[in-house]
Amino acid sequence: MSSTVEQIHDVTVLMCADDGDVISGERDVMDYIGDAFYQEAQWVVIPAGRLDEAFFRLRTRIAGDIVQKFVNYRLGMAVVGDISRHTEASSSLRDFVHECNQGRQTWFLSDMEELRKRLST
Repeated sequence: MSSTVEQIHDVTVLMCADDGDVISGERDVMDYIGDAFYQEAQWVVIPAGRLDEAFFRLRTRIAGDIVQKFVNYRLGMAVVGDISRHTEASSSLRDFVHECNQGRQTWFLSDMEELRKRLST
């Protein structure tokens, strides 16, 4: 597991590396959650490319399980990267992403600049 910590507008953010093992379930995020607590991070950023394809098929419940794990530990989770091919193929996923982005706990963002803007408010 490779990650770094950044301060973005006084928010401590654990940045998961772009390369590494595929995240395919809630067990795979537990190391990041533990690392976030150790580093006193409030947010964990997961590159979209690290997520298993099944994450983007809501019927697998993987996305819901992972999001719920972050909610339970009161950590923010941001998936950063282009997921448009997934949202274009699934209206359910598109609605899920839209609803998540309305809140303050889970975001699906296109790039780090968008994350910086969201964390500044």
